[in-house]
Amino acid sequence: MLKVSENPPIIWPENQTITDFKGSWWVAHTKSRNEKVLASQLVKKEVPYFLPMHGKVSKSRGRTFRSLLPLFPGYLFFCGGDNERLEVLKTNRTANILAVQNQSRLIQELLPIETLLKLGKSVLPHEYIKVGQRCRVTAGPLVGTEGLVVQSPKETRLVLQVDMLGQAASVEIDADMIEKLED
Repeated sequence: MLKVSENPPIIWPENQTITDFKGSWWVAHTKSRNEKVLASQLVKKEVPYFLPMHGKVSKSRGRTFRSLLPLFPGYLFFCGGDNERLEVLKTNRTANILAVQNQSRLIQELLPIETLLKLGKSVLPHEYIKVGQRCRVTAGPLVGTEGLVVQSPKETRLVLQVDMLGQAASVEIDADMIEKLED
């Protein structure tokens, strides 16, 4: 297990945002538990990528372990042309490369997750929800973002779905910062 400081960056180049990347977006469906190794190899190959991760704390035998885990296990988003796609395939860390049919929609779905991670907010994996109430954020850094709202006894969470993967992430949100969208 890597120390938190030894993990690859969530986004590379680190001084950019996913909206700055040039080329087409692709999704690398990685071999099991190869997301971070692939990200490290892409840094060396200078292939821009986005690998959203979340922190996990576990305890074993009286010791506390902190680690970063992929928010979407088995997936890494990268950008570029056919040359970059070929470089990713050459790593032998992927099971498949998925073409992104709707580039703008993928960016629209990933941008709130990137924003939250850059703000240091805790974004957790969440069950992908097919039915539920859609809401729009009315205040804060995610203003205008749409997602599904779920409530637990202690908190309200906004579920941010990435339809192409059939996966989602969630973030805690104040109920007064969202408005219900009409069906």
